[in-house]
Amino acid sequence: MLTRRLPGTDLDLSVVGFGAWAIGEKWWGDDVTEARSIAAVHAALDHGYTWFDTAPVYGWGRSEAVLRKALGPRLRDVIVATKVGVREIDGHAQSTLTADWIRQDVDAIRKRLGIETIDLLQVHWPCELGTPLEETFGALDTLRTQGAFRYLGVCNYGADDLRAIRAITPIVSLQTGYSLLRRELEGPLRDTAMALDLGILAYEPLCRGLLSGKFTHTPTFPDTDLRSRDDRFRGRRFLHAKALADDLGKVARRVGVPTAAVAIGWAAAQPGITAVIAGAKGPEQVAQNAQAATLVGQGRLWDVVGRVAAVHGGTPR
Repeated sequence: MLTRRLPGTDLDLSVVGFGAWAIGEKWWGDDVTEARSIAAVHAALDHGYTWFDTAPVYGWGRSEAVLRKALGPRLRDVIVATKVGVREIDGHAQSTLTADWIRQDVDAIRKRLGIETIDLLQVHWPCELGTPLEETFGALDTLRTQGAFRYLGVCNYGADDLRAIRAITPIVSLQTGYSLLRRELEGPLRDTAMALDLGILAYEPLCRGLLSGKFTHTPTFPDTDLRSRDDRFRGRRFLHAKALADDLGKVARRVGVPTAAVAIGWAAAQPGITAVIAGAKGPEQVAQNAQAATLVGQGRLWDVVGRVAAVHGGTPR
């Protein structure tokens, strides 16, 4: 597994990281079991993954608990990246970034993971309650000096906020959505992150499975799967994604890898990207995703994939 150094740290991240949302057993259907989740984590270790990305909102602590159980004593040998700030209010997720809540949330995360110091702590979403950046990131700066975490990153923030946050406290990474179907990163956001020497961690490179090549017709999902309410899996948006995935499949067959590996590899090979986060429910998905790392340096391949994507254009609304 190819690794890259996260800028400004001593953390070497495998270019494909393990996304642990699904193993939280909430919002991803009825086929998520603890045994299968543990097998997926073990497969990630076997394939050379060096880091695992989770969050309290992933099953409201369940993902972190399963990850701790699956890693066991190897927890100290890998990098765990988690997130702070999202809490459950009347059954809904809300970003709360007051100093008091951040302290409570970080303490709870450390207890669930069974660790004293978090490797990479990330602010999950911008605050929905209007908490000033100075309060949020000032509190986090204090927690860092107290040893609660080593490095700080942010998720889902814009370019202007990155500059403002960096003026308050050091941050090392931006986690943001990025795929052949989701290209908002390209432009001022990426330029700003790179100018600030931030690592970019790209999530949803498969667009929740749309680019995996497994959907041959419009899928149906149980109400327990958030994709049952995702417009990208219906109508024109699904057909557009399927056409792109079909063409990616042709490329994948020529180079002898799964379609998912081509989609993930493309994201990992783009300028500014340190690593890509690929979710998995089971070991078979981990094995497919891991093959992306073997493709990253193949410039000619990405030229072909870029031309394929250009034929399909942007995602229809």
